[in-house]
Amino acid sequence: MGYIQDIRKLVGTRPIIMAGVSIIVLNEQNEILLQKRSDSGDWGVIGGALELGESLEQAAVRELYEEAGLQTDDLKFICLLSGADMYYKYPHGDEIYNVVAVYETRDYTGEPCINDDEGLELKFFQLDAPIDNLNEMARKILSKSNYIT
Repeated sequence: MGYIQDIRKLVGTRPIIMAGVSIIVLNEQNEILLQKRSDSGDWGVIGGALELGESLEQAAVRELYEEAGLQTDDLKFICLLSGADMYYKYPHGDEIYNVVAVYETRDYTGEPCINDDEGLELKFFQLDAPIDNLNEMARKILSKSNYIT
């Protein structure tokens, strides 16, 4: 069990502040790797919540491996996002206000593969074309960090 699951046992679905990371993975064609989410069926960015004692960078490396089977030691900090518009309600009812550190990597090893039960598929998308079925939070993260308009 992780930290967030432990908190949820105490507070139920009520809103909590969740510190987390998003990792923008770009390939040589400047396409972004997205994950088709198992909870909502739409496309989202790679990322997740911090565990106790973990740094933002450690969480980014861990989430990248857990969700996409990729490894990197080259993370570029892009921005920190927070505030009322970072509110999200999961399909199962949990509510959060995200505080998200956004990182980018272009230098990674491995081939994208589903490594956990959070994703159904991984796919690279062009940033200069509309991305159909993009998750609401992913759209906010990508627009606020200037990857899409």
